[in-house]
This record gives sequence, structure tokens and C-alpha cells, in this order.
Amino acid sequence: MTSALVTGGTGTLGRLVVPRLRAAGHDVRVLSRKKPSDAASAEGVEFVTGDLATGVGIQAALAGVDVIVHCAGTNKQDDAKARTLVEAARQAAPERPPHLVFISVVGADQIPATSAVDRAMFGYFASKRAAELVVSQSGLPWTTLRATQFHELILMVAKGMAKLPVVPSPVGMRFQPVAAADVADRLVELALGSPAGLVPDIGGPKTYQIAELLRDYLRAAGKRRPLLPVWLPGKAARAVRDGAILAPNHATGTQTWEDFLASQVSEVPHRGEVSS
Repeated sequence: MTSALVTGGTGTLGRLVVPRLRAAGHDVRVLSRKKPSDAASAEGVEFVTGDLATGVGIQAALAGVDVIVHCAGTNKQDDAKARTLVEAARQAAPERPPHLVFISVVGADQIPATSAVDRAMFGYFASKRAAELVVSQSGLPWTTLRATQFHELILMVAKGMAKLPVVPSPVGMRFQPVAAADVADRLVELALGSPAGLVPDIGGPKTYQIAELLRDYLRAAGKRRPLLPVWLPGKAARAVRDGAILAPNHATGTQTWEDFLASQVSEVPHRGEVSS
């Protein structure tokens, strides 16, 4: 039986990866900065504490690990945290380093971060790209999967924007939301296999204008808000409008935005009239 460490194992993606690894026969170690108060120790699952920002506890967490599924991520310094993880993995197992499986984002290498405006609005992509380079240059056996935006992220953004009396709707922005469960399935498949480098992207089954996503949420939540078209400046926004964050040739996700929304919000969306 092999042993896997999941970073970010209590987050949106990581908490789905953990039971799938267990079902596949892995012993699983879940890394978080603090042990969750509701962390029930299931058979074969161990919760360990460690901080990728400081390195405290990381090498101990990696002891005896065969596979690392790196799901932890933030809007900045992803490369520094990936470097901490890589260096600890080298030290923990210099003769037989673990397979590092990393989740990144579609468009990581396509979104410019050359201006303050670009970095402020789309810095997440540059952060992920920097982490990708750390992983690929680590000397560890590695696999990187890029995914489009999760349904959960789109829902969080829509909820936040719906609190405004008028909802801004960036012109020309298209998204291809994917179920975190679909991504978790693919990550575990990759973790069970041999290191493969950068693998084909994974995206949701449908592409939507951002106005469609917002209207669907407003309708499902029973809210009426006018949508205000806005034009986002900068090279990064232009790249997004040009489809840099889409994966039309890899629309392998199984759950649509409508199905996800119906499972999360009381009213099921149906296309129709919404103020705009």
C-alpha cells in the first residue's frame, strides 16, 4: 500500500481528493496549517500540521510519502510555497523522491502580468505559472494538470457581486466552469499513474458568457439586479476575452453549471428574462 500526502486537503478540491485516494488503496496524510476541529480520523487518513509559507512541519509530513497531490494554493506566492514543498520532498527522500502531482489553471502561461492592472485583476494566473515552473524544474517526478474555474468559485463570485445594487458584467468574458469532483477524479487517476509532465487540460462541458452565469445565479436565488456591462482594460483582460482560459478541446467535465447551481441554490435556473 502506498502513502499519499494531500496539501490543501481540507479545501474545495482536496477534501474530494482524499476519499478517492483512500478508495484507491492509498494511506492518506492531510496537510493543513491547523488541524480542523471537525477532522474525524477515518481509517487510513492522518491529519498533520505544517506551514508551506514557513516550512515548519513540512519535512516531517513528507516522511514515507510516495505521492504528493498539491492542492494548496493562493493568489500569491504559490511559487515560494511550491519551492518549500519541493525542497522538503528532496530532503525527506533523496534516493526515492515522491511523485508530485500539481493542480494548476488553464491559461497560466497565456495571461500576461506585465502591468499593475493585469496583476491586480489576474495575478492568480501568474502565481500558478510560477509554481508550475518550480514543479517542472524540481528534479522530482512530476505531473501537472490545468483546470478551468471550479463551479464553486463562480458561485462565490456571483454571490458576492449580487450583494451590489447593480451587478457589473465584464464584456466578452467567457468561462468554462468545471466540477471540482471531476477534477478530483482526474487528479487521483494521475496520482495512481506514472509521472507524465504537463498533461491535457480539463474543462467543464459548456462555455458561458459571464452575463449568462450571473443571470442564472440571480434567477436561481430569486434576486433581481440590473447587470451593467463594463470593459476591463489591460492585456490580461484581452487574453481572457480571446479565450485564453478556456479548454474547448478538453471539455471532459460531466457536470454543467446549471446542474451544479440547481444542487446549491433553492430554485432551478431556466433561461429567460432578467434585468440587464
